[in-house]
Amino acid sequence: MTDTRPSDIVSPITDEALPNRVTAAEARVAGRYGHDKPTARNSILLLVDHQIGLMAGMRDTTSLAELKSNVIGLARTAKALDIPVLITSSNAQWQNGDNLPEIKEIFADQPIYRRTGIINCYEDPSFRKAIEDMVEQTGRRHIIIAGVTIGTCCALPTLSMLNDGYAVYPVVDACGAWNRYEADAAMARMSNAGAELVTTFALACELQADWKSPTASAMLEPFTQNLSEYGFVLQNFWNNANGHIVPDPFGMVK
Repeated sequence: MTDTRPSDIVSPITDEALPNRVTAAEARVAGRYGHDKPTARNSILLLVDHQIGLMAGMRDTTSLAELKSNVIGLARTAKALDIPVLITSSNAQWQNGDNLPEIKEIFADQPIYRRTGIINCYEDPSFRKAIEDMVEQTGRRHIIIAGVTIGTCCALPTLSMLNDGYAVYPVVDACGAWNRYEADAAMARMSNAGAELVTTFALACELQADWKSPTASAMLEPFTQNLSEYGFVLQNFWNNANGHIVPDPFGMVK
């Protein structure tokens, strides 16, 4: 039987991602959703209270291993894309414990802001100043945030920062909750207030935007190390990379 399919249309590898045709502000004036997306150039990441004592009590996820992997994947994404990061803990000297050692290793050059009682990190004077100083120095006003637990460490500062005019993106699968009720209530509360809920690796794709960008090689680490399902796909492909039907415009697969 003759193949009657038309020829495939392969986008040029010189193409770059297109911006939206109108700005977010123009879309809002027209009564539409204003898509003011987070990028590697306009965002700051807050890692709030990912502490070993607190992490041990999380019960809303499939496993603590999955939660930890998402947190580390988010941290590695920020590192690969050179996104500024602020890290904080709550009463680490007592039952909450220290921050995950992987976070301390990835951001070995970053201080940890050790809160000594104030639950909402945005209400802590030292951490508030760190956020505001970074915003002033960089001009970045898109705040990506993850914390344990989602109902307090993530939701409370998210609501405060929305009040003060920031665009806030809670990374819900890099948070944890005591139970599913807490997670559901926190996500509803933040979403209703105007936060844009995201997940770790969907956000990573949004921030990367184009796998032809120079950060692509560095961005493979969180995908292979912390999203095991996709890591297996990548490793299996490159272990069996020849004999493909679709020609490779990059010339990497022979």
